[in-house]
Amino acid sequence: MNTTPVPTVLACGAWLKNAACLLADGAPVWSALHGDLSDPAACAALETSAQRLLAEHGAPIAAVAHDLHPDFFSTQLAVQLAAVLGVPAIGVQHHHAHIAAVVAEHGLAQPVIGLALDGVGLGVDGAAWGGELLWVSGAQWQRLGHLLPLALPGGDRAAREPWRMAASALHAIGRGDQIPARFAPQVGEHVAAGVQQMLAKNLNSPTSSSAGRWFDAAAGALACSVRQADEAQAAIALETAAARWLAQHPHTLPLPGAAIDAQNRLDLRGLMPALFDADAAGVDAAAAGFHLALADALASWATRAARQRGCRDVCLGGGCFFNRILRERVTERLQAAQLRVHRPLDKGCGDAGLALGQAWVAAQQLAATAPQEHTTKETEPCA
Repeated sequence: MNTTPVPTVLACGAWLKNAACLLADGAPVWSALHGDLSDPAACAALETSAQRLLAEHGAPIAAVAHDLHPDFFSTQLAVQLAAVLGVPAIGVQHHHAHIAAVVAEHGLAQPVIGLALDGVGLGVDGAAWGGELLWVSGAQWQRLGHLLPLALPGGDRAAREPWRMAASALHAIGRGDQIPARFAPQVGEHVAAGVQQMLAKNLNSPTSSSAGRWFDAAAGALACSVRQADEAQAAIALETAAARWLAQHPHTLPLPGAAIDAQNRLDLRGLMPALFDADAAGVDAAAAGFHLALADALASWATRAARQRGCRDVCLGGGCFFNRILRERVTERLQAAQLRVHRPLDKGCGDAGLALGQAWVAAQQLAATAPQEHTTKETEPCA
């Protein structure tokens, strides 16, 4: 890793749980937590915080870092500030930033394998990512694999209605003809049939590799959640069911069926039949089996990548790791494989700490390219 002094970078964070971070002399200086940028008050607070961080720091700012999504207020503010300051605006891919935040907090100087699991983040291909296996070495990174994408019938609406993700999973395992009968009692015949047609004809059904959407699908399949009013409500309901079972049955076995395909995608379709076929009495057991199977598959996936790349360190990032069962099981399995596991410390594993990763990546990129001219684009993935 480059030993050049770390440039000073301001990062404006992402959309959810927004906070800004100034990386000065390699140490983070944080703003207050502003909340979600769908709230105009949070946008105003971010702008005020960014100006305050700039005013209170004496040394020149070398760059302003931001998420890749062009419509985020945080991205637009970063570009505006960079133009005023006459410095580069550097976009950092969302999941790269999640892993980089862990690297920065732990002061890791060697390449790492990263598991970044969350609801959504814009990928470099313009698609919705969220279940990512990464190799990270400073500003350099590579997407080694990802969860098999699921269709989102209705687009963003699917993230608010777990039954739609369950319908998507039912379609993905070749049982799409069961969607109307299964979900009509919950959402109405017309809506259920419409979603079936949407999936069958691939209409308004973008795909996402999001781990959060797979959790929604599992929760919807077990009827733990039909619609969610709050972020991660379905995933929390699924974890609660699993925890109830595991408290009484600690030796539960994981569900069979998770697989890694030829493209190094983690395919969870094989787990779904057991969830759809579970009766009311078997919901908690199925939820537990899903958690254990996912955790074991993730750990095996990351272990294989670590051995192939000669890495000893694995970093866990993204809001799905708030799930205690998942976090502890993945950590246990990775440590059993003689790997060092690192998790976020100060801000937790969600987006609240993302700005540190953005700032760290941008600083590494600047240091690596000095004294060359800096670009305003994300470093391309490379090995």
